[in-house]
Amino acid sequence: MTDPSRARLYEELSMESRRYLAAYVLFNQAVADHLGLHPTDVQALSLLTAGPEPLTVRQIADMTGLTTGSATRLVDRLERGGYVARTPDTHDRRRVLVTPVPERVARVTALWDDLGRTWRTILDDHTEDELRAITRHMRRANDLSHTQIRHLRSLPKRD
Repeated sequence: MTDPSRARLYEELSMESRRYLAAYVLFNQAVADHLGLHPTDVQALSLLTAGPEPLTVRQIADMTGLTTGSATRLVDRLERGGYVARTPDTHDRRRVLVTPVPERVARVTALWDDLGRTWRTILDDHTEDELRAITRHMRRANDLSHTQIRHLRSLPKRD
């Protein structure tokens, strides 16, 4: 049996998590609107710049849940906007890598950096142990989200 106090904390955390996730989706939409991009394009740029290596269209499709055709159209839009370039894979000539264009991505990064400084103020009064706990939670939530995404995608579609 769960302690009533802990049950109330779980409920409060659940409600705040839902509000946070909705606020993040709306925030992402506002960033996309400001940049004249689609929200999925903004997230794809985030994924492309979060790792050290360029990605293939297939990897972008897998990461975003898009079909390869939709991921190709996404890359086409980003390429037209000058945010990415398609480059041949030097190790496998059959593959094409999607590479961020640093000068153009700097426009997005500058916006994220500017907004990030403001977001960071909500963390300023936390101790290092609290920041480690928040980081651990975010990492675990990210991992769980990917597990849940794979599970949901494996289920038959509802009518």
